[in-house]
Amino acid sequence: MVISDRVFKVFVDFDGTIARQDIGDTMFYKFGDPVIVRNVIEEWEQGEIGSSTAFRRMSKTITDFDKKKFFDFIDEVEIDPGFIGFTKLCEANEIELKILSDGLDFYIRPFLEKHGLSHIEYFSNKAELDPASGFRLEFPYSDEECRLCANCKRNHVISSSSDDDFTVYIGDGHSDKCAAQYCDFIFAKDALLKYCEINRITYFPFKDFTDVQKKLEELINKKRLKKKLRAELKRKEIYKLG
Repeated sequence: MVISDRVFKVFVDFDGTIARQDIGDTMFYKFGDPVIVRNVIEEWEQGEIGSSTAFRRMSKTITDFDKKKFFDFIDEVEIDPGFIGFTKLCEANEIELKILSDGLDFYIRPFLEKHGLSHIEYFSNKAELDPASGFRLEFPYSDEECRLCANCKRNHVISSSSDDDFTVYIGDGHSDKCAAQYCDFIFAKDALLKYCEINRITYFPFKDFTDVQKKLEELINKKRLKKKLRAELKRKEIYKLG
């Protein structure tokens, strides 16, 4: 067990980070029209449309949704091999951990329940399956200023932490770019890693949560730990707007 007087707040992406693959994208490919889905995802990745528009368009391609096949599909998706151990490290050190996802609770909830992680708080977009009308979508955490994401992860980071906290962001994708900039320590792979490199944002690369756990233990034990000035300045910009 690692003991520290510092207060850490950890924010973790879901699709492609906790779950080894993007469940949302794969779900629409599998149960919807893969050609339309591919086009929609490309438009979203290029910043031409936002997540809410993308979800609405992709959900319309699902005309015959078999719940049994869906939950069989969920059972096939692997969890990051080090994530459960990482959550235990956070619990042992009383570190607050929240999952921030621009995906859908429709698949996040059963995935967490399957792995005994339903106690972890998560924020995501919402979806219900209506036999008559298909998916009913809700975006309770949207922000008019954020045109890319339906669930503004930046707002969750700001509202769930203070200037005295050491904030940690862990992610892999396009929807993580904004929120990560407001955190002191970033763990990145794939699209988020490329974004950090291009924009000269300091980050720790990781393959899985075993890497993250080792580095977080080092940070907790470090005698002197500095907050990221760039993140502090960006947070102050948001406070001024408030």
